[in-house]
Amino acid sequence: MNISSAGSGLSAKTFIQYLYPLVMLVGFNGIALWLIASHASHFWLLPLLALAVVTSFVVERVIPYNESWNEPHGDVGRDTIHAAVNETFALVSVISLPILASVVTIADVWPTGLPFVIQVLGTLLIFDFGITISHWLSHHWKPLWRLHAVHHSVTRSYGLNGLMKHPLHQAVELTFGIAPLLVIGIPESVAWALAFCVAIQLLLQHSNADYRVGPLRGWLALNEGHR
Repeated sequence: MNISSAGSGLSAKTFIQYLYPLVMLVGFNGIALWLIASHASHFWLLPLLALAVVTSFVVERVIPYNESWNEPHGDVGRDTIHAAVNETFALVSVISLPILASVVTIADVWPTGLPFVIQVLGTLLIFDFGITISHWLSHHWKPLWRLHAVHHSVTRSYGLNGLMKHPLHQAVELTFGIAPLLVIGIPESVAWALAFCVAIQLLLQHSNADYRVGPLRGWLALNEGHR
């Protein structure tokens, strides 16, 4: 399904192009942060993430960047397995956080007095910095590149292949991103928020949807730059 660029279709397409990233980044993440801050069961994050995945797949078909990328390339089964394995790995990491924190935390100086949203935003910046270093090393150090090359082997970009990674490389990335946060005592609630936000980011970063984020395109690592 595709929206025509003629007549009223142009305004409808443009509306979806700008609305979609807003719904994903602010809507789904906002609901997740509200659930976590309200001490709701973490179980509710699973159907929320599932709804985000469905939304991503639907929008890819409504405003595709490349229509041929919406067709399977013999990769759906492979990508599903990678997504399941790596998401499970991330989930286990978050669940194990209290044990990890008891061993790794050096200085428990987490700014718990700040609003929860500010804590999460700061966490995302620190985590992203670690991932950036890991990504740079993965392109410049052969042993890491051999693992990272799995992610670059895809032949199309669509929502599901954001987690098409070698599990060992996923572990390396998580270590670079989460280690600085563990050292200063990241709370479990903030870690759950981080995990959800990262999942939404991966959906957007690999989405085949032709969406728009205006001037933020130079600041957010989304699908345009990733392509």
